Order: sequence, then structure tokens, then C-alpha cells
Amino acid sequence: MVKKIGQIFSIDDKDRAILRRLIRDPTISDNQIAKLTGMPVKTVNRRRKALEENGIVSYHLNVNMGRGGTGRFLARHLYIIEFKLGFPQSRLVKEIKEEPNVRTIFTDHIYESHIAEIDGHTALIMLVEGRSDEEINEAFNSKIIPSLKKNHGEDAITNVKTIRLGDPIRIFHNYIFMVNMEKGKIREDWSDNAIFVG
Repeated sequence: MVKKIGQIFSIDDKDRAILRRLIRDPTISDNQIAKLTGMPVKTVNRRRKALEENGIVSYHLNVNMGRGGTGRFLARHLYIIEFKLGFPQSRLVKEIKEEPNVRTIFTDHIYESHIAEIDGHTALIMLVEGRSDEEINEAFNSKIIPSLKKNHGEDAITNVKTIRLGDPIRIFHNYIFMVNMEKGKIREDWSDNAIFVG
């Protein structure tokens, strides 16, 4: 059962069995997990709730907007945006939480973003999507950069690096798109031993 030890949580083998089933198929019911693991449904339900309530499990839906999906975005760039020295991460977090464009401009183009540190500089790492490289460049320079400068200061950004990305290979440790995914889930013949739960 999930136990808090200091700032981290400990899970046991029953939790891991539930996690393997959820990783394989996040839409699976507690009844199905109980059948597949041999645990009582009430146990599965209680443990799943504990995993969710303690933030160990969260659910995300990925809509494939690239090739083989809706075709909305056919290009993706990774941007590394460095802020000036003395610009703390706490300020960046506060200003992001207050940023109205987080819900509008950024949602349209930013697939994923992370706070980072590069040689002592606070940084943002962004995966930006578009129909083409040109559309990404246009959105980045006409929408994202002006919004960042407006919210973090005209002189806040000191350096930007860009990498064009190809198709994803692996995400969240276990999802290897070209190897173990079929119809939006991990293939049934993929071994439970190959599912990493920590």
C-alpha cells in the first residue's frame, strides 16, 4: 500500500501489479484489474484511489496530431530558452501561473514544456508544434517570444537554441511507439516484465 516516507512515497508489489495494468491500458476498470491480478475489487479500488490521491498516478490523453493522426501538426521543434543570470525559477513559476496566454496562445502551439537549469541560468524547454517549420518559427517569434518578454521582462531572455525533432520513439518510460503500441495501447503480447514501474 502507498506509504509516505519523508518527501517520497513507497509502493509495494500489489501497487506495482495495478500500475502495470494501468500503464498497459489506462482505461481499464477496477473489475478487470482484479480479474487479471487475482486481487479483490475493493483492494484494487482502494489502492488505485491512493495512487491517484497521492499523485503517483495521473492520466493524460495524447491526441496524435501528426502523421498517422489528424495531420494538424507535421513539424516539431525543441526550443531551449535561457533567462539572464539572477532570474530565479521561483519567479518563472509565479509568472507562468499568472500568465493569461498559458490557456490560449501557448495551448495552440506548445506540446510540452519544462523548467530547466543551464550553466546556472533558469531556462524553459519547449516542444513547439506546427504544420511546417516555417509555421513554428512564425508562432515562436510572433506569439511566444513577445508573450515571454511581456511577462518576464524585455531583457529576460539571453539565449535561444532550436532543434528540429522527428517522430517520438519513447515516452513515459514504457510507450515505445514503433515497438509496443497498437490501437493506442501497449500490445497484449508485451510482457509485464517489460513494463517499468520503479
